[in-house]
Amino acid sequence: MELYLRWLQKHDREPDELPPIGIILCAGKKQEQIELLELDRSGIHVAEYLTVLPPKEVLQSKLHGAIASARRRLSASPNSSEEE
Repeated sequence: MELYLRWLQKHDREPDELPPIGIILCAGKKQEQIELLELDRSGIHVAEYLTVLPPKEVLQSKLHGAIASARRRLSASPNSSEEE
């Protein structure tokens, strides 16, 4: 993945684009291993996916929390509009 991200950075990135990132989806992850591999330095991120859905209430709670967090980030952004 590092090779691919470096190739994108060198040959396919537009001047106004941020550096490319890679995402590895795993059924389980260990934070210590991720830190030792120093993947974040390469623009590679590891995300855990669920193999079984949690109860509906837990899913709704996480979704509402994510929406609230995104709204806070957007309203704190210097480019946010006044119309929200």
